[in-house]
Amino acid sequence: NFPEVKSEEFIQLNQDLRLLTAKEIMYGANVDESGLTEDNEHLTAVKAHAEANNCEVIKLCAKFEEELIGMDDDEAAAFLDDMGVEESGLAQIIQKGFDKLGLMSYFTAGVKEVRAWTIRKNTTAPKAAAVIHNDFEKGFIRAEVIAYADFIAYGGEAGAKDAGKMRLEGKEYIVQDGDVMHFRFNV
Repeated sequence: NFPEVKSEEFIQLNQDLRLLTAKEIMYGANVDESGLTEDNEHLTAVKAHAEANNCEVIKLCAKFEEELIGMDDDEAAAFLDDMGVEESGLAQIIQKGFDKLGLMSYFTAGVKEVRAWTIRKNTTAPKAAAVIHNDFEKGFIRAEVIAYADFIAYGGEAGAKDAGKMRLEGKEYIVQDGDVMHFRFNV
């Protein structure tokens, strides 16, 4: 007999085989527009199956998502509000997917571009810097960090600095989701 998924025997076996049955599962259920605010019998069945197997279900309407893609942020927010939906299905899938995979993002913001970098949760500042370039990790001195909420609240880097919201962090700093960072290094 094959061992139960949560058993010690299965965990040992999975270390070598990396079985698909050990992976987290997330269901995406495509519904019509009315299904975004009300569950139909099919979605109810999918949710029951998912709950019995400790999985999540995200409902989305592909037609609705297609319309959202062509809108600017203000239009999209109004459209979501009119439909009685808090967040697009695509955004939910991305967020839940990141969470299930243990991933998060931090940002670098320069004069020419703002860029998001994907890292694993609980990553130290030098390891996060290595995602940009290995030399950043090798010669890491410190990171200048502004929390995302402060970056937005104070209108960007200059405003956050003026408000005293920029911190200097060392090699042991664990990067937080949404941090806006500048790395100081010497190679």
